[in-house]
Amino acid sequence: MSEPFVRDAADRPVPPARLIAYLAAHGLEPDFLDPGAPMPSVELAAAAIGAPTEQILKTLVFADPEGHVVVAVASGLGRVDRRRLATAIGCAKLTMAPPDIVLRVTGYPAGGVCPVGHRQATPVVVDRAAAVLPVAYGGGGDERLLLRIAPADIVRLTGAVVADIVQSPT
Repeated sequence: MSEPFVRDAADRPVPPARLIAYLAAHGLEPDFLDPGAPMPSVELAAAAIGAPTEQILKTLVFADPEGHVVVAVASGLGRVDRRRLATAIGCAKLTMAPPDIVLRVTGYPAGGVCPVGHRQATPVVVDRAAAVLPVAYGGGGDERLLLRIAPADIVRLTGAVVADIVQSPT
């Protein structure tokens, strides 16, 4: 169903060949970063590459009760508001998709989901604050890789809707 996640002889992650080909076919020069440190959170990813947290993208997959999925891309520490996301795509209710659905739909494991190059055509919503960044770092197809990408390219390549989907600070 998905290509195996490969490591080189030094046990470094190798970006998925499918993703490299996708980026090249769409005129983007792949720029992957392997900081050599675990990145299970925005804060740790930012620290690992020396970037502000606002430049770290989260690519999350949600599903509605009928099994339709949507990919949400947001930056920084804010949380995606499921109600705002559902409204942006005209859906009543969304929940986080389980890891097997994430892998099946995107071709990437949860924790390493790339904001582009998904296995299945899926609606994508990019948060307005992320969309205006000149450059950001999202999942690189493996939980240990980041992809340097302009959010404008995410919108262009996926046909994403741009909307306010991050919770307002309380």
